[in-house]
Amino acid sequence: MAGVVFLVLLCISAGTMVGVRGEDPYLFFTWNVTYGTLSPLGVPQQVILINNQFPGPNINSTSNNNIVINVFNNLDEPFLLTWSGIQQRKNSWQDGVLGTNCPILPGTNFTYHFQVKDQIGSYFYYPTTGMHRTAGGFGGLRINSRLLIPVPYADPEDDYTVILNDWYTKSHTALQKLLDSGRTLARPDGVLVNGKNAMGDGKDEPLFTMKPGKTYKYRICNAGLKNTLNFRIQGHTMKLVEMEGSHVVQNVYESLDVHVGQCFSVLVTANQDPKDYYMVASTRFNKQVLTGKGIIRYTNGKDPASPELPEAPVGWAWSLNQFRSFRWNLTASAARPNPQGSYHYGSINITRTIKLINSASQEGGKLRYALNGVSHVNPETPLKLAEYYGSRRQGVQV
Repeated sequence: MAGVVFLVLLCISAGTMVGVRGEDPYLFFTWNVTYGTLSPLGVPQQVILINNQFPGPNINSTSNNNIVINVFNNLDEPFLLTWSGIQQRKNSWQDGVLGTNCPILPGTNFTYHFQVKDQIGSYFYYPTTGMHRTAGGFGGLRINSRLLIPVPYADPEDDYTVILNDWYTKSHTALQKLLDSGRTLARPDGVLVNGKNAMGDGKDEPLFTMKPGKTYKYRICNAGLKNTLNFRIQGHTMKLVEMEGSHVVQNVYESLDVHVGQCFSVLVTANQDPKDYYMVASTRFNKQVLTGKGIIRYTNGKDPASPELPEAPVGWAWSLNQFRSFRWNLTASAARPNPQGSYHYGSINITRTIKLINSASQEGGKLRYALNGVSHVNPETPLKLAEYYGSRRQGVQV
C-alpha cells in the first residue's frame, strides 16, 4: 500500500514539475450551402445561402483559435471557400483556391481545419469557383485580441460587421456565360449593405442599433466583385483603429474608400439626435454612381432617417491621398507586418528590372486577360496535389 501511495505522489510531483500544456481553443461549425430565392434589389433571383443566411454567418474568433468548419455542398455544382487574409498555420491545404484545394463536389462535404495565427483584425470569407461570389456565399470573419494583449482603445459597447458589395441581378450562371462568350461584365445593378438596400419607405428594419452616448466598433469589408465603394454614416464620423490585421494611428474620417477585398475597423460614437441614420455605400471611379443604404437606429429614437444623404468624394486623387494618411501604430501590442523603416529600400542595389504589361484578347472564343502575354489556365490536377505526388504536370499556361 505504501508503495502505491509513493507511486501516486511521484506521478503528481512529475506532473507538477513538467507542467501541462493544452491546445489552443477549438471552434466548431457546420455549414449547409444551398440555393435560395431573394430580392436584394427588388428582383427575385437565385442566391447562395449558408445555413439559410445571406450574407453567411459571422465567424467570431480569437487569436490562435483552431477553427473547424464542416461544409456540406447542396448546390448542383462544385463549391469552394477561401478565408481572405488568414495566415494559416502548418500548411496551405486549407486555403480554398483551386491551386491548393479540390472543389467540394455536389452532395458531398469537406471539413476545413485551420488555425488563425497570432493575428487580429477584420476579414471575410467568400467562394472562389465559377462566379459564385456574385451570388453570395460570403460573410464576416473577425479575429479578436487575446485578453492578455492590450488593445489601444476602450472596449466598445458592441461589435458589428458590415459587408458591402456591388450586385448583379443576373444569375451567376448567366454572368459566367457572358464571360465565356468573350464579353465583359457590364456595370453592376446596385450596391448592397449586408445583403440589403434600404428603400427609405418606413418599412426598413435597422441592421444595427446604438445606445446614446455609447461607442461601437464597425468592421467594414468590401466583398464585391469589381467596384471600390465609399462608405459613410449619416451624421457621424469614424475613427479608424485597424486595417489589414494591424492597429493604426487613430485618425478620424467622414468617409472611407474601401477597395475590393479590403476591410477596415472603425469606432463610431452615438452622439447625435436619437433617430435613424443611413449607412451609405456608393461606387467610385464610375460615371454613373450606384448607391446602397442600410439603417442604424438609436434605441430611444423614433424619427426616420433624413433622405439627404452625405455626399461621396470625387476623383481618384482624393482616394490616393486618403490611403497615404493611413499609418501603422507601431507602439500597439499586437501582430502586425514588419514595421515601417525595417527595410532600407533606398540602399538596395537594383540588379534586374521587370516590366509587366497587361492585355486582353480572345482565345478560343473566350476573353482572356494576360500579363506579358501569359494567361493562367487551371490544370486538371491542382498544383498542390501535383507537387505532393511529384507529378510533372504542375500547371498549364497559354
